[in-house]
Amino acid sequence: MPGPTLTPFHSDTRLPKRVDVVVIGGGIIGVSTALELAERGVSVALCEKGDIGAEQSSRNWGWVRISHRDPREIPLMIEAINAWKGMDARTGRATGYTQSGILFTARNDKVYARSERWARHLEPYQIEARMISGDDLQAVMPGSRMHLKGALFTPEDGRAEPQWAAPAIAEGSRDAGATVLTRCAVRGVDVADGRICGVMTERGRIACDRVVLAGGAWSRLFAGNAGIWLPQLKVLNTVMRTTAVEGGPEAAIWSDGFAMRKRADGGYTIASGSQNTVDLVPDSLRLARAFLPAFRAEWKVLRFRLSGRWRDEAAWPRHWAPDDITPFETCRVLDPAPQERVLNASWTAAQRAFPVLSEASVVQSWAGLIDVTPDALPVISPVDDLPGLFIGTGFSGHGFGIGPGAGRLLADLVTDAPACVDPDAFRLARFTDGTRIEVLSGF
Repeated sequence: MPGPTLTPFHSDTRLPKRVDVVVIGGGIIGVSTALELAERGVSVALCEKGDIGAEQSSRNWGWVRISHRDPREIPLMIEAINAWKGMDARTGRATGYTQSGILFTARNDKVYARSERWARHLEPYQIEARMISGDDLQAVMPGSRMHLKGALFTPEDGRAEPQWAAPAIAEGSRDAGATVLTRCAVRGVDVADGRICGVMTERGRIACDRVVLAGGAWSRLFAGNAGIWLPQLKVLNTVMRTTAVEGGPEAAIWSDGFAMRKRADGGYTIASGSQNTVDLVPDSLRLARAFLPAFRAEWKVLRFRLSGRWRDEAAWPRHWAPDDITPFETCRVLDPAPQERVLNASWTAAQRAFPVLSEASVVQSWAGLIDVTPDALPVISPVDDLPGLFIGTGFSGHGFGIGPGAGRLLADLVTDAPACVDPDAFRLARFTDGTRIEVLSGF
């Protein structure tokens, strides 16, 4: 089943012999990192095994939110929002970014109090986040028939178009001097004297001193071949889009039964607000102990199943030589089937909440695989055991909005510049140095 239609992107054709940095992965994290590096005068080649933004970076909800995040992500999300505000001018292309606000609804006193407590995390940053109810709530949710105690409203939040954003930022990075190569899988890193000295791609070798692994759901497999332990699993989320409809809300809305946001074309992107599917795969067993705290914290919103993904991933090699054909070449784009049960339930709940949606039709649906870590925090970090390698992955469903901030932080780390935010919470070593792993989900 084809995924969303992306802005066309045409690859560079020449493989550079040497650059300062190779970025692996053309999702929102990879392209944002390439843009930051290129604008700083660093020579960079971005290598994408498939197409720019073709996996989760174009399949997400399109939210750009600071609300209900893990508090440890808030400073980085502030960086991201500031970057989004200038991204169209910076790249010379439309990303669809709009500061429309986001509502997290509260059906009862317990949920209301939870949102109220979370909002206090934004007070030190002087970012508006307020609880609203009654007429104030109805003004932000015109046409709603939801029976609510209230909602957390964050006007600073917004949305962008996932199918536009990654290609736009990739083009911007190329304008700034980056080489961007699609259908060019990196098979592995080249190491000399214990540190990075290049990468081996399916088209040949690129010499470099530093590598950024921003491979999304593929990052664990790539890291493992390089001898790096990266605890990461995949979670499936199903999404739909509708035709244009008048009279719906401008703000994005989360509730138990559905989540929705207005699209630039006047339709809505709609998904389940509280259900994700976890396909059981061999890594589920290998990483069960590491993910136990996450499973305990999130079990109510996870649906485990045994599917064909077990067979597919069991067949993947875990180690290979530089001249071997890799899984990155045999599967250019992860394009899982959407779950009809989830689609139907979300669409029914959304129409019940907003009867105006009955005038719209569902015109497309898709699913994507989200890269998750045991604490739902990303890894944005150098790899201590392999100097010259940096990782930006595991954004746990929060990566699209925070992408430009993550790209800035990765560029700071790669270039040894002062970090835009404290990167300590995102270090890879937290999973092995005895740090207590805590799931502090904003939800």
